[in-house]
Parts: sequence; C-alpha cells; structure tokens
Amino acid sequence: MVMEEEAFLKELRQQGYEAAKELLEAAHPAPGNLFVVGCSTSEICGSTIGTDSSPQAAQAVFDGIYQAAREANVWLAAQCCEHLNRCLILEREAARQYGLEEVNVVPRPKAGGSFATAAYQAFAHPAAVEHIRAHAGMDIGDTLIGMHLKDVAVPVRIRQKEIGHARVVCARTRPKYIGGGRAAYDDALM
Repeated sequence: MVMEEEAFLKELRQQGYEAAKELLEAAHPAPGNLFVVGCSTSEICGSTIGTDSSPQAAQAVFDGIYQAAREANVWLAAQCCEHLNRCLILEREAARQYGLEEVNVVPRPKAGGSFATAAYQAFAHPAAVEHIRAHAGMDIGDTLIGMHLKDVAVPVRIRQKEIGHARVVCARTRPKYIGGGRAAYDDALM
C-alpha cells in the first residue's frame, strides 16, 4: 500500500510539473509575471471538492508546479479555498513588486486548503493578499481562479487534461483590443 501511495504522489508531482511547464511555454510570460494556481486535492484524490483534503497530494503537486514556475522565472500565487475567500499566498517580494496589500491569515488544510498551505510552508517569505491580476492561471479541480486573472483570459489547451482525478483548465491573458475595425494590432501581444 505504501508503494502505491508513493507511486501516486510521484505521478502527481510529474503531472503538475508537465501541466505547468506546458501552460507557461504557451503563455510566454515575462520574467516576474504572476501565475495563479487553484487546486483541490479532494478532487485530485477522487472526492468532491472540499471534502477530502490531502496535504501529501498537495505537496506533490505543488513541488511539480513550483519547479516549472521557477524555471519560467514567474511568481507563483496559490489560491486559497472559499473559507478564506479565495485569497492568495505568494512571496512577499511579489506582493511588494505589484503593490498588493497584505492580509493576515495563515492557511491550513481545512481552512485555506492543502495546496495553499504547501505554498505558505515552501515560500521563503510568504504573504497573503486578497486580489491579484495574474498573467496566466491553472485551475485544478474546478476551483474558479478566473477572478484572479487579468481582464482578457484566453483558454490554453494542454495535453495534461487531469492531475490525479481532477480536471485541469488553463488560461493565459492578453491585452484588450481597442480601436475598432480600422485599428491595427501587434501580433506579438495576441
């Protein structure tokens, strides 16, 4: 049984890494951009969101995603669950860089979520904020990250459709088009 669990956790880490890497390659983020991830470990483990939090699964998925985020040189923001109004955990330096107001909360597996807890424990100087405007995002298990993306989100289809048993939905953002039919646009920003 222990070997099966170890194999499952190793697979989750790999799936998290591959999904994040593929999204970030497609999104073309600039160094220092924000990357938001919402993650239900209950869904990953085959249960209904909010019913079966797994710190072990969260750690495995976080490790894979965080590796991909560091390789892409972007800030990872972990969305907390609805019990903390979906606030976010990120490095304090990122919060300062983006002028985000800190709030005082420490996530836990049943109040904030296991993924956000893993982020809080892993970051050198974690901070909690209420709102961000991320450049790319990954939703693992229908956690509703849309409120934390910039205004124009574009779906990104990746090969990794699930992490564990949870659906994965990804998005990147782009600048708004303005000016109407006679306007010209920069193809590099699309």
